Amino acid sequence: MSSLPSVPSSLAEKLAQQLGASVSAQAIYGPPIEREGVTVIPVAQARYGFGGGGGSGEKQQEAGTHAGGGSGGGGGVSLTPVGYIELREGRARFKRIRSSAVPLVAVSGLVALLLLRSVPKLLSKRK
Repeated sequence: MSSLPSVPSSLAEKLAQQLGASVSAQAIYGPPIEREGVTVIPVAQARYGFGGGGGSGEKQQEAGTHAGGGSGGGGGVSLTPVGYIELREGRARFKRIRSSAVPLVAVSGLVALLLLRSVPKLLSKRK
């Protein structure tokens, strides 16, 4: 039984270099936007990952075919806006972009709890 060579480390290194090159400072910090004396610089969070694989199998002697085999690699990059830097009157402040879904869920849960607590009181007053 023979095995195929694993994905060469040079392939993984090339993949990491290409992904790293795509996540530059310009991708993380967007171009400054200036309006009425205020400069805003968008800020993003970068996440990237990569992986590789290999395989093995038994050689078959029939008609020169081989059973098994394989190797490969892949990767990806994700940029997510997280906030912005506000430059105003010589001061710099980072302001986070907050998701509106979390407060909405919290308020909805509180409203549901209050409604459930008031239903027995309403039913007892009807009698």
